[in-house]
Amino acid sequence: MFYVKAKDGVKLAVYVYNPECTETVFLVHGWPLSHLMYEYQIPLLVKNNYRVVLMDLRGFGNSDSPACGYDYDTLADDVYRVVRALKLYRFVLTGFSMGGAIVLRYMKNYRSYGVKKLILLAAAAPCWTRRAGFPYGLTREYVDGLICQAETDRPQLARDFSHDQLFASCQSGAVKDWFELIALSASGIATIETAYSLRDEDGRKDLDAVRVPTAIIHGTKDTVVSNDLVKIQHKCIADSRLYQLDESGHGIVYDELEKFNCIFLKEVGKL
Repeated sequence: MFYVKAKDGVKLAVYVYNPECTETVFLVHGWPLSHLMYEYQIPLLVKNNYRVVLMDLRGFGNSDSPACGYDYDTLADDVYRVVRALKLYRFVLTGFSMGGAIVLRYMKNYRSYGVKKLILLAAAAPCWTRRAGFPYGLTREYVDGLICQAETDRPQLARDFSHDQLFASCQSGAVKDWFELIALSASGIATIETAYSLRDEDGRKDLDAVRVPTAIIHGTKDTVVSNDLVKIQHKCIADSRLYQLDESGHGIVYDELEKFNCIFLKEVGKL
């Protein structure tokens, strides 16, 4: 692990595996997790001779937790700073859930800088909540409840998320506890402030900016990111392929692990 400085001086934790390899996959985690959520994808990519780059978004994992900077523009700029610091070029950019929305903002703000392919995993995009002209996603009131819980009982929020909302298939208590610990490793302020961003950000223009081949992978039993959202992603991103895993919920990287890893690895290597 090492640190890359954001434009405002925040230290961003970065992790690189197989640094000598030329083909690169950059993985961005979701809310309220960290790079650890990709534990069962890292060895797969390493074994297949990919350089694997991960980061902890500001406020999560081992990165600094500033008082501000949790909007998508700033978070996308943090991704850009890592890309520039590592001189990444022609890499596969992958984002899960909120991370999917952030990498889409990166694609718009930085004109797909360095990216040869995009992979969206249960991406909370283009908008996570319903609004005028967009009757899809969660209600604002529901997300307000999550924010209130984050402000008053974050341990219960982490437990509810990992035990009740993440998986559709049967998982052991130990796995759910592990994801709960990852969620608790986030700072309180980042958990709250990025929840506001998830509620309020509008990424409809981000989808139109994608000009690279894109794979969209989603669980049909996902109650966090609805099927409507991924259908919109697929419709709006011209060169996109949609995979839907019938027995997976939001925790798509683990719910049907073998099936997901097979699709993911195939898409990483395909243009």
